[in-house]
Amino acid sequence: MLEVAIETDGEWDSSTSWAELAQAAATAAIAESAFPQLGSSERTVELSIRLASDDEVHALNSEWRGKDKPTNVLSFPMAERNDFTATAPGPELMLGDIILARGVCAEEAAEKAIPLESHAAHLMVHGTLHLLGYDHMDEADAADMEGREARALARLGIADPYGDRD
Repeated sequence: MLEVAIETDGEWDSSTSWAELAQAAATAAIAESAFPQLGSSERTVELSIRLASDDEVHALNSEWRGKDKPTNVLSFPMAERNDFTATAPGPELMLGDIILARGVCAEEAAEKAIPLESHAAHLMVHGTLHLLGYDHMDEADAADMEGREARALARLGIADPYGDRD
């Protein structure tokens, strides 16, 4: 069972059901990972998503990554990849935390001419994949991760953010 805890800063539009979007995005990301059983196992799997201000993300990005600017999404994994393969019920598994910056996300969505909700869903999928051990440090890993993101977003009815794929 997947549980997504969400906390929303006042800058994020309260008319959007962020909790439902976060649950759907994380579920889709897990389904497109090498560990789809995490979403349907008897073991409770948890992650948290914080919809924050640019200032909060800026401070975290500076402290943890040494980059003195806000970024669209940060992921803080708390589990190891070998934790994902356990199939028997056991103690809950905390995947980690994802934090999105409102202003950066809104600016990027406007540049792409897409709804903020669609871009936020993409970043939630992206962050969840990071929590599952995926990265984009080289071309092969980036292509794999982007493919997984595109397939997860298709599950949500959101167009491929990287362009058309075969």
